[in-house]
Amino acid sequence: MAPLLVKLKIPLSELKKVSVIVLILTNLVSVFGVIFMDWDAFLVVFLFWTENVIIGFFNILKMAVAPPDATGKWGPKYKIIPFFCVHYGMFTLVHGFIVFAIFGSVFENDDLFAGISATYHSLINPAFGWAVLALAVSHTISFFVNYIGKGEFKKTSLGQLMVQPYARVIILHITVLIGGFLVMLLGSPVVGLILLIALKTYVDILSHVRQHHIFNPA
Repeated sequence: MAPLLVKLKIPLSELKKVSVIVLILTNLVSVFGVIFMDWDAFLVVFLFWTENVIIGFFNILKMAVAPPDATGKWGPKYKIIPFFCVHYGMFTLVHGFIVFAIFGSVFENDDLFAGISATYHSLINPAFGWAVLALAVSHTISFFVNYIGKGEFKKTSLGQLMVQPYARVIILHITVLIGGFLVMLLGSPVVGLILLIALKTYVDILSHVRQHHIFNPA
């Protein structure tokens, strides 16, 4: 039990880093949406799904900046990047369909198209747009501070980058999907949604710290 608790512990020193502070502030935007904008479980979970797209975009940038393979040839990079785009794109698209089907109001109406339209229009609000922008800013800061600024791009490989997003996204969103489903069954209470956001933030920070610890073990 003790080793498990150690692995789940986030050092206080990590919480003082710029990228982690921005990550926490970014997740607080969704708390604002829940408290002041009456967001339900669908909007919260779909916001977290949009982060998949942002993570994939920055992973492509990381691949583009990463050094060539051991042979010194840049050719494989131009094969791996398109493959990642297709593979990760399909993964993200299927995940999006699941979020729409489970948490949206797609099947609450006898008319399927009316349900899809209602779900889509619930996403059109300024607060949600600002929340997506905050996620993009958070990952932009992490990219330039950690990946570029701390020289992580010199220590990574295309193979690592090919699988890296899946580990973070799968663990994070299994947690979010299960938690979100339970909250939805309870009628999307504010307290439940805030606890879901807090859980997501914790898992997010833990994944963030471990990911960057690979390149900067000290």
